[in-house]
Amino acid sequence: MLTGMATLTEAQVAVPPTVAASPGPAPKTGGQPNPDSQYRLGPDSLPQDGVPKGEIRGPFTLPSNAYPGTQHTYWVYVPAQYDPAVPTALMVYQDGQAFKDEKGDMRAQNVMDNLIYRREIPVMIGVFINPGRTPQQPEPTPQNWGDGTTNRGVEYNTLDDKYARVITEELLSVLYQQYNISKDSEMHGIGGSSSGAIAAFTVAWERPNAFRKVLSNVGSFVNLRGGHVYPERVLASEKKPLRVFLCDGRNDNRGLRNGVYDPTRDWFLQNVRLMKALTQKGYDVNYSWGMNQHGQKYGGAILPDMMRWLWRDGPVSTDPNDVVERAFRQPVVKPDAPK
Repeated sequence: MLTGMATLTEAQVAVPPTVAASPGPAPKTGGQPNPDSQYRLGPDSLPQDGVPKGEIRGPFTLPSNAYPGTQHTYWVYVPAQYDPAVPTALMVYQDGQAFKDEKGDMRAQNVMDNLIYRREIPVMIGVFINPGRTPQQPEPTPQNWGDGTTNRGVEYNTLDDKYARVITEELLSVLYQQYNISKDSEMHGIGGSSSGAIAAFTVAWERPNAFRKVLSNVGSFVNLRGGHVYPERVLASEKKPLRVFLCDGRNDNRGLRNGVYDPTRDWFLQNVRLMKALTQKGYDVNYSWGMNQHGQKYGGAILPDMMRWLWRDGPVSTDPNDVVERAFRQPVVKPDAPK
């Protein structure tokens, strides 16, 4: 681990107006084609006839001991195929309101519905969790992800284990009581976009015995709170049992402010650096670079493929007589309610 890094003040880490810390509306491009214009959601991201829909439960409130005085709002996706008698996989999404937005760019619940039904990923519980906030602060929305109005910047961009404690100690303890979630860390995935992506990586980095699969879209591995040092940390540290998918775009924030280039604030450069460090260290890493800006257009378009790759080691039968293996996953038959 690297040591001796100076602590930055709030003024030093504040995000300038020209650099977005969370995905937002695409800026005008001066008459040039919008780099996001070619990315659209495919059928795997949309509701399909005949595919059983999972249930989204919530919102629920999770008080935080890691960040006293704050709370996290979260929702739980329960697939139609969930069987309380069978330990199931888990996928946790940061900035949950954006990942489950029915009109948004990710629509992760539809992706899970479709891929679970076709046996392309395991049956899994999904959790959509928002950044922490005080009871007086507003809940993040698709238009305002909470930068400057919640604890998002501190929780997601700081390189310590506090946010990992929220997920592994506070959230998991509640989920284990309510659902039959596998205790196998290989069955736990975590993901996010922008600052939510570096937060997901940090949770797995700090707690690899709890999470082994990481999904990162336009990850903020930049110097908001020192995140640009991750490539050096990866190379200097013992290899951890993580599987990582990185997604970013050539038109993400490129570190140019008032004509001055700061490579530590170049989102695309820093994602490429992290990919190279993970590759050099021998990690199970995949990546895809698009033309996209800082947002979820490209990430949403390829979310089904990212999920397939991350969860590719699910059990599979090659028995030609296994009719279950060749069939779609149907909903679990629930006992009739008492009359």
